[in-house]
Amino acid sequence: MSTITTKDGTEIYYKDWGAGQPIVFSHGWPLSADDWDTQMLFFLGKGYRVIAHDRRGHGRSTQVGEGHDMDHYADDLAAVTAHLDLKHAIHVGHSSGGGEVVRYLARHGESRVTKAAIISAVPPLMVRTAANPRGLPKEVFDDFQAQLATNRSEFYRAVAAGPFYNYNRPGAKPSEAIIQNWWRQGIMGGAKAHCDGIVAFSQTDFTADLKKIGVPVLVMHSEDDQIVPYADAGPLSAKLLKNGTLKTYRGFPHGMPTTQAETINADLLHFIKS
Repeated sequence: MSTITTKDGTEIYYKDWGAGQPIVFSHGWPLSADDWDTQMLFFLGKGYRVIAHDRRGHGRSTQVGEGHDMDHYADDLAAVTAHLDLKHAIHVGHSSGGGEVVRYLARHGESRVTKAAIISAVPPLMVRTAANPRGLPKEVFDDFQAQLATNRSEFYRAVAAGPFYNYNRPGAKPSEAIIQNWWRQGIMGGAKAHCDGIVAFSQTDFTADLKKIGVPVLVMHSEDDQIVPYADAGPLSAKLLKNGTLKTYRGFPHGMPTTQAETINADLLHFIKS
């Protein structure tokens, strides 16, 4: 099993397949590198080197009690890229992983990176504040933490079977295999990491980070995202970026890299090659 150990002693698990230009994938909350299997196999087949790690406290990485914030997430990602000595990499982040990518680029620079894509991502800021009056009330995220602490297994099942994949929409046809795979990945990780991660993805303000980034960034977001509402995420991020392009989808769920993989993979490939 491939791992690195960070400066604070956290063991980070990663996958590294193939050769060619590297594409690095950052997963969302509360999942793992496994959530990118479809994308990794697709791009591996197109001649790329594909890398994905389990965030600290998630998947097969160490279930540490501290460091569950975007700065540590970005530093762990930087440690993986430095260990593998990646150059001319493309970074792709989904949901909170999009925040991780944005913080990584702003905090560690772009010397190893040529392009990035953020999908259904949390930037610029999810929670409602005086400066972000259209954000979601903090009570929404407090409730997430309360449900996690009360019955994490039941909570994760409800998220996957409902809003994450829009399986709660009229006429939806839920996939039990997809629901169970989401639940499996979530339960693999640590409750403390996931509880703290809710604060990290909801309360981190990425406005200044987005303004620093100079490489081309594709911002992919669906108007029907029930987890990270479209209007206050994708369009605002694209506007704040120096070289951002917004790709809007209709009717796709938050977890569209899984349920709409064919479309998402084709759009990513087009962006990478353009």
